[in-house]
Amino acid sequence: MIEYGINKTGAGLQVFEPVTLGFPSRDNIGKAGFKGTTIGKNAVLRSGTVIYCDVSIGDKFQCGHNVLIREKTKIGDRVAIGTSTIIEGIVTIGSDVNLQSMVYIPTNTTIGDHVFIGPNAVLTNDRYPPTGIGGLTGPVIRNSVAIGANATILPGICIGEGALVAAGAIVTHDVPDHMLALGAPAKIRKLPKEIVSSR
Repeated sequence: MIEYGINKTGAGLQVFEPVTLGFPSRDNIGKAGFKGTTIGKNAVLRSGTVIYCDVSIGDKFQCGHNVLIREKTKIGDRVAIGTSTIIEGIVTIGSDVNLQSMVYIPTNTTIGDHVFIGPNAVLTNDRYPPTGIGGLTGPVIRNSVAIGANATILPGICIGEGALVAAGAIVTHDVPDHMLALGAPAKIRKLPKEIVSSR
């Protein structure tokens, strides 16, 4: 394992090399003794994973291959992150979250507990790229949200608690709690009865 800074890992860590922990942010390049990565108990890190400095991860974390997690990210317990997923940093992720393969999470995003995000889903944070006009504001994903494969969530959008975003949807407006966003651009619908009865 390649390590930078001061890293802390809990008991039961499984590492499949090569893995990099505590990779320096721009502010820490060339420095020593900076805060690295903190990971709780019983984590599984698969080959190609790079986790930057100043990242805090809870217990029972696991990731697929070639995962990138940038600095100033906080991740709760029992989180699974799929192969080739990118988390750009300054991100908060709750507990019991499942991000499938090739998900993109931009800077300044907040994700609650019990969230599922399907493969190739893209969250964005720049409304007028590449100008940065208005700043970089990532989406807010509330608790118990499910987002389907290939969905796109625009900057600053809030996906309400228990809401569902259909596969391929392009979400341009907030989604209320316990509602369905469907289509491109997404329209808001009631959740199907089958989903409501299963919760």
